[in-house]
Amino acid sequence: MRYAIVTETYPPEINGVALTVQGLEHGLRARGHELMLVRPRQDADEGIAISADTLLVRGAGLPRYPGLRFGLPATTTLLRRWTDSRPDAVYVATEGPLGWSALRAARKLGIPAATGFHTRFDQYMRDYGMPFLEGTALRWMRRFHNGGDATLVPTRELADFLQAQGFRKVARLARAVDTEQFDPSRRDRLLRSSWGLGEGDLAVIYLGRIAPEKNLDLAVRAFRQLQRNRPDARLVWVGDGPARAKLAQEHPDFIFCGLQRGAEVARHFASADLFLFPSHSETFGNTTLEAMASGVVTVAFDYGAAREHLRNGIEGAAVDNDADFIAAAVKLADDDALRRTLAGNAHRAMQALHPEQVATDFDALLCGLADSRKAHASIAIA
Repeated sequence: MRYAIVTETYPPEINGVALTVQGLEHGLRARGHELMLVRPRQDADEGIAISADTLLVRGAGLPRYPGLRFGLPATTTLLRRWTDSRPDAVYVATEGPLGWSALRAARKLGIPAATGFHTRFDQYMRDYGMPFLEGTALRWMRRFHNGGDATLVPTRELADFLQAQGFRKVARLARAVDTEQFDPSRRDRLLRSSWGLGEGDLAVIYLGRIAPEKNLDLAVRAFRQLQRNRPDARLVWVGDGPARAKLAQEHPDFIFCGLQRGAEVARHFASADLFLFPSHSETFGNTTLEAMASGVVTVAFDYGAAREHLRNGIEGAAVDNDADFIAAAVKLADDDALRRTLAGNAHRAMQALHPEQVATDFDALLCGLADSRKAHASIAIA
């Protein structure tokens, strides 16, 4: 089969969407399919060879998010390219101008297109002080996704929510984690030492985008509360974003490690003892699975990845409100034996997840769309 993936974020950009899309791409390639990747040109592309199956389009910087870009409209370019080399199906991962262009081009050419629901932009409106735009954002996303032939989501919970909001043709595509990369064996005593911690001290970690939509104030409050009983604890931040400078200024004892990639992400995760994930706005939360696979106890809200994979009190803490989040963080910080037990349970639970199965399911979804379109075309001709 020949597939096309259209995305407005892609490595070396570091975020959950970029890494998820790259994983899907690699999975399809590993299954022997031809693939065209369409994405905006990045600064990092200067001076490096771009493969013939990658189409770079114009992009622009994303306001308040240094290092991230969105794609500019490219309908004409896509029409020309897909007319010359027609894909059997298209996956549109993002809802920006490039994503809208891809859907328009696919419709004009009669190519089936699946969309990916990766980001709760409606909830971002509230996080950035514009709650009055939540409904508008949701309607905009519904219009976009209903323009495709399927909307792929990572959890049953999100599928139910979107269907109740009028999103049509919602399909679940589960997520997995690379358990060879994320493993307790990556724990690094020297890295912990650079954080000022001995083996018996407590490393509390946040890994992700350091931005308002991540509800970071709750992580700070939980850490300050647990620190009363564990003065040896340090809060380690892995990632970057617009909230980092203010946090560093207000909390000079926090440790900021910046963006980490590949094996370094796994090393940082495995070297921690407790992961605080306070976000309310994830569609999934890949870092939950990465922490669990790394043998690090997670405190998260009971939705997304936590609801799908983390059993409260068995593999970590899945909570319903801020007070419970703080209480769980304090309890787990105080009880080393409990933390070790839950961490072992979490690590073992992740061994049942396989990225290869995700690629198989993704392939089947796209192939099903292509076969359905061909069948309809045959009926129309007859």
